[in-house]
Amino acid sequence: MIDQLIEKIVEMQNPTCVGLDTSFDYLPEDMRAGVSDFEGAANAIAAFNRAIVDAVCDLVPAVKVQIAYYEGYGEAGLRAFRETLLYAKSKGLFVIADAKRNDIGSTASCYAKAFLGTSSVGGASLEAFPSDMVTVNGYLGSDGVLPFVEECERRDKGIFVLVKTSNPSGDEIQNVVLTNGRTLYEHMGALVEKWGESTVGKYGYSAVGAVVGATKPEEARRLRAELKHTFFLIPGYGAQGANAAMLRCCFDENGIGGIVNNSRGILCAYKKRGGHFAEAARAAVIEMQRDLAQTIGEMRCAK
Repeated sequence: MIDQLIEKIVEMQNPTCVGLDTSFDYLPEDMRAGVSDFEGAANAIAAFNRAIVDAVCDLVPAVKVQIAYYEGYGEAGLRAFRETLLYAKSKGLFVIADAKRNDIGSTASCYAKAFLGTSSVGGASLEAFPSDMVTVNGYLGSDGVLPFVEECERRDKGIFVLVKTSNPSGDEIQNVVLTNGRTLYEHMGALVEKWGESTVGKYGYSAVGAVVGATKPEEARRLRAELKHTFFLIPGYGAQGANAAMLRCCFDENGIGGIVNNSRGILCAYKKRGGHFAEAARAAVIEMQRDLAQTIGEMRCAK
């Protein structure tokens, strides 16, 4: 899976991931008019997402769908979440479920099956929330991550483990200095590199990636130097304040090694640009692609 994602990024010369972190409030007024229940809100969100996907699927390799934005609309919201995953996949996009799951043992295995594997029902193997990759909170240790790694090995999937997040207060925990002089985020990064050893692909990156925020360039630079086989999911570009120059350090000498998420800057582009929301989203993606390309340079699949 990680090799295919890298090849798609190189083919498109675009490491942009569109974040479908879609709140009902982000929708244009005409799509919100007359809606007064969860069912209506979820249907409107799903329609909005389909239009965004249609507008950008020939430009970007992947979308990230944040489940919290859908859980807020109850059962109907989860249906919209699943429909969005399936629709994006039908358009040839890699789909990252941003669920940040975190638990241990058999419960972690259930989470892994829900997003990456299958569940057996009456002899049939069914996918609950079909995703190519899922975000994982690794701060419960190996027994909360290895079930996901097993699904990656079994079904050629991928995960992104939280290492250095883009939110300011992440420093309160992740920058704590351990007795050996290394920070907690560096220790987590080393674990991620170890967890991915069995899944390294032909371009040198494993199926066990790391979430590394673009708003933390110094920490990101250090992690890129240390984590030679770890692919980065990079939040923080745009609305959270990071720019292309700040995240260049997340990429290797071949211009690969990461994918950059942008959610509100694309979903809500119409509020600044005017016009139809899907056309504005496409224009925002093109602008972001140019911005990243100018900083990162040519992206190559070096073996």
